[in-house]
Amino acid sequence: MTNNVAVPIWLLLPLIIVASLWVLQHFLLPSARWFFRRRANRLIDEVNNKLALRIPSFKLTRREVLIDRLVYHERVIAMVDEMAQEKEMPREVLLGKVQSYAREIVPAFNAILYFKAAYWLAKRLVHALYRVRLGFSDDKALADLDANSSVVFVMNHRSNMDYILATYLAAERTALSYAVGEWARIWPLQQLIRAMGGYFVRRDSGNPLYRRVLEVYVQMSAEGGVPQAIFPEGRLTRDGALGKPKLGLLGYLVRGFDPNSERDIVFVPVGINYDRVLEDRSLLRANDKLPRRGVTYTSLKSLAFIGKNLWQAIIGKRYRYGYACVNFGQPLSLKQWIASQHDSSKALPLLEDAQPLAEALMDRIGEITPILPVALVATVFTQNIHKPLNELALKSHVFELLQRLEGAGYRAYIPRSDVDYAISVGVRMFTLRQIIDDQNGEFSVNEKELPLLNYYANSIKHLLEKSPSDSKTLTVEPSRLREFAEPVNPA
Repeated sequence: MTNNVAVPIWLLLPLIIVASLWVLQHFLLPSARWFFRRRANRLIDEVNNKLALRIPSFKLTRREVLIDRLVYHERVIAMVDEMAQEKEMPREVLLGKVQSYAREIVPAFNAILYFKAAYWLAKRLVHALYRVRLGFSDDKALADLDANSSVVFVMNHRSNMDYILATYLAAERTALSYAVGEWARIWPLQQLIRAMGGYFVRRDSGNPLYRRVLEVYVQMSAEGGVPQAIFPEGRLTRDGALGKPKLGLLGYLVRGFDPNSERDIVFVPVGINYDRVLEDRSLLRANDKLPRRGVTYTSLKSLAFIGKNLWQAIIGKRYRYGYACVNFGQPLSLKQWIASQHDSSKALPLLEDAQPLAEALMDRIGEITPILPVALVATVFTQNIHKPLNELALKSHVFELLQRLEGAGYRAYIPRSDVDYAISVGVRMFTLRQIIDDQNGEFSVNEKELPLLNYYANSIKHLLEKSPSDSKTLTVEPSRLREFAEPVNPA
């Protein structure tokens, strides 16, 4: 019983590995999962007491369960059966594709990662780059939303920072779910986005089976009360102007919506604007259909950008990129909108054409687009391309433009409620980038950078087209412009 047993090293090592894996699988991992699940449940209870829109049970359902529900949804199975007959393909092959699509789309929400790590990172990043402001928010209307409503935030798409900015500013209200393009399907970004509740979309896919799976998932999310955020334009604006709506995800949301059901869909328009969009030059290249930069060039430019900012921070001469402002508009009930379009005492009809709704939402987004200092200054210079302006003339033009926009009822964010300071912010942003030349107090346009100037002027172009030039002056009360961050010095 006490004799030693000699075991060769080539056999001992596999035995140790197998035993370790067995202990890990049956003891350590279950304990770790229990520990983190308990922490997550405690966190969910805490945030649900604070959030205006509670985290729905659908969002907390295990990912495997959601995948199964999606794969075997009656509408998905109906298309599988139809395609199996038409293309004479085995049903199992099509179901395998559906399983693959479902795994690609369905997220794996992690409350700890979303409300702890992601929120902290988003807050630090946006404040490092911008002076963040919540310009206007209809808090009462948001607070009065029916608990049975599925809330969808619809916003204009100016920058990839929109995801981070909206996540940060909406974190006090709810946990948003985004549709993200295939560009983000790289490790570890893919796992991070899934854990934050995002789902991936093949934007240019013409595969009808894939589109059906995606459509059903979006509708399942809405029926489950998941707060979503979508960009009706479908992509980043290439020229800085507000784009026309597309019926991708928006069409999925309202297609087949039963206005006589208990659950409503409520759209909350969100207007976003920046004094500087980090990828503005890349977007202009795409707008001119120029070839994309190579990986080497992009990497070197990114490293140079980071190095420049670090050096400026060290020597105390780093400026943030102006203001980033968000306005939340008045919610739009889909049931009420359908009722307003149909004068009938009968049951409300199904919405067959979502285009009028998409246009109405884009109009609402356009009306609450924040008017920022850079946009004001850029507009004045685009109207005086070949005419140098001194400081007095520039201020006169900006005051006139501001009165026209405010007189038409649009909201401008004027930092410190000081128009002189706002103008200096706008001018500084352009002179630092050599878009505007300053020659002894005479400001003139660098015509080589005219596309960039037009890009920023285009952010409020749609407001000018709707506001008459003889609008009466309307003073916006400073109290209505609520700052979302602590006061900061100009640097």
